[in-house]
Amino acid sequence: MSATRQQDSWRDPLLKGLEVYRVGGAVRDALLGWPVYDNDWVVVGATPEMMRARGFKPVGRDFPVFLHPDTAEEYALARTERKAGHGYGGFEVHASPDVTLEEDLQRRDLTINAMAEAPNGAIIDPYDGRRDIEARVLRHVSNAFSEDPLRVLRTARFLARYAERGFCIADETQTLMTQVSASGELEHLAAERVWVESEKALGEPVPEAYFQALKACGALDVWFAELAGSAFDAGLAAMAVVPTHGATQPHWRYARLVSALDDDQREALAARLKLPKEVTQLAAHSALTQQFLSDALTPDATLNWLARLDGWRRPEQVETQLALVKVLSPSQEAMLRQAWQQAAAVSPKALVDAGYQGAEIGKALDQERLVAIKRVLSEGA
Repeated sequence: MSATRQQDSWRDPLLKGLEVYRVGGAVRDALLGWPVYDNDWVVVGATPEMMRARGFKPVGRDFPVFLHPDTAEEYALARTERKAGHGYGGFEVHASPDVTLEEDLQRRDLTINAMAEAPNGAIIDPYDGRRDIEARVLRHVSNAFSEDPLRVLRTARFLARYAERGFCIADETQTLMTQVSASGELEHLAAERVWVESEKALGEPVPEAYFQALKACGALDVWFAELAGSAFDAGLAAMAVVPTHGATQPHWRYARLVSALDDDQREALAARLKLPKEVTQLAAHSALTQQFLSDALTPDATLNWLARLDGWRRPEQVETQLALVKVLSPSQEAMLRQAWQQAAAVSPKALVDAGYQGAEIGKALDQERLVAIKRVLSEGA
C-alpha cells in the first residue's frame, strides 16, 4: 500500500474518533522492503456496537473482527487470549475497550509481527521487533508462544520466506518449538490448518527451510513421519526442479517432495494431511512419471504410462506430466508428446467400422496405440 493510500485509510470518516493502528505483517514487510499487499488494523478502546454503528460488518466467530464496508479490510478490536484447551482454537478471547495496544501485540507469535504503526507514521514496538528485523532473527514475543502449536509451523513458514535474507530462528524460540513438538499439542491441530501453513511455505522462496525447521524441532515426526531418512534429503533436492505450468508451484513442490516415497507412504501422508484430491493425484502421477523416466523407454512402458494417467479420457493429465518430463528429461519430451498424440489419434470408431466388437475393441485399441508408439520411438531412436 502506498503512503498516500495509507494516510487516506486513517482519514476515512468511518474511523473518525477511533484509535486505529496498522499492525502485523504490513508493518513488518514495509520495514523489510517486502511488497505489502494487505493491511490489518487494530482498533483500541472500541466496542462491537460502535463498529456496527459505523457500518462495519462483523465476521469474527470467536473474536470481534469487522470488515470495512468499502475496502473490505479487516479491523479487529484489541484483545487478549488465554489458553483454555488443546490446539489452535483452544483459547478464551477477551476483547474490551480496556485492552491496550501493547497487550494486543503481546499475544502475537513473533516480535517481527508484534509492531504497530500509528497514523503519524510512528512505529510502536514494545517487544523489539525492529531490532530483530535488523538482526535477522525470528524470536517469540513471550512464553505464551508455546500455548498455540500452530506457531511452530508459522515460525517455520516465516523462515522459508525470509531465509534468503539471512533470517534464522532464535535459540530460545527453537527450544520452545521443540518443547511444543514433544508435548503432544501438535497432534491436536486440524489437518486442514497444517496443510494451509505447509502449502504457503511451499510457495515461499526457500521451501526446504520449512521442512528443515520442522525436522530440527521434532515436528516433522508428528505430521510428516514418512519423510524420514534418505527420503527427506531426496525430497528436498527434488523440490528444486519443478515445472512452471500444469499446476501451481506449491503443488508441484509437494509432488516432488514426496516423490521418493512409495505408494503406501504417499497415500498415508495424503490421508493424514487431508490433502485436496488434485494434490494427491498430482503427487501420484508425478511419482509414476519419475519411475517411468528412470527405466528403459520402451513402447510397452510408454503405453502403460499413458494408460495409468488416464490419458485417453483426461488428456490434460498427460499435458501436466509432459511439463514434468520437460524439466526431468528434456531430450525425451518432444518424442513422448508425439507418441502420445499419435496413440491418442487411434480411432475407436474406425475399429468398430472394421468389425471389432465388445472386448475385442479394447484389445485392438491397445494394439494400434502400441504400433503408433513404436513407430514414433523407433524414428526418434
